[in-house]
Amino acid sequence: MMPADERAGAPMPRPEPGGNPARRAVFLLLGLACVGLGLAGAVLPVLPTTPFMILALWCFARSSVRFHNWLYHHPLFGPPLQQWERYRVIPPLAKFASVSAMGVSMVVVALYSSAPWYALAAMALFLLASAGYILSKPSRP
Repeated sequence: MMPADERAGAPMPRPEPGGNPARRAVFLLLGLACVGLGLAGAVLPVLPTTPFMILALWCFARSSVRFHNWLYHHPLFGPPLQQWERYRVIPPLAKFASVSAMGVSMVVVALYSSAPWYALAAMALFLLASAGYILSKPSRP
C-alpha cells in the first residue's frame, strides 16, 4: 500500500545525495548525457525518449536534487516520469509510439542500409526485447 502523500500526487521527498563527490559527478554526467539522448530521441525515430529520461531521473536522484526536481517537474517529461516512479506505468500512447518507432526504424535500416545480416538480427533482437518490456508494463495506475 502506498503512503497517502504519494497517492495524493505529492512528489516523493528526495534527501540530498551524499557520499563520494566523484561518484556524484559521474552520476550527474550520466544523467545529463541521458537527457541529451532523450531529447535526441524526441526527434529521431531510432532513439527512444522515455527510457533515457527514466535513467536520467535515476542518475539525478543519486547526484543532484536540483536536477532531479527539474526533470521530475518538467512540463513535458515530468508527468510520464511521475507515473513511472509511482506506479511503473507506461501510458498507451507512449507504448504505441515507442513500438511503432522501433518497427519503422527496423524496416528503414533493413531496407536502406548495407548492414550485415548479423547486425540486423542483433538490432531486431534488441528491439523485440525492448518492445516486450514496454508492452509488459501496465497502461494505467
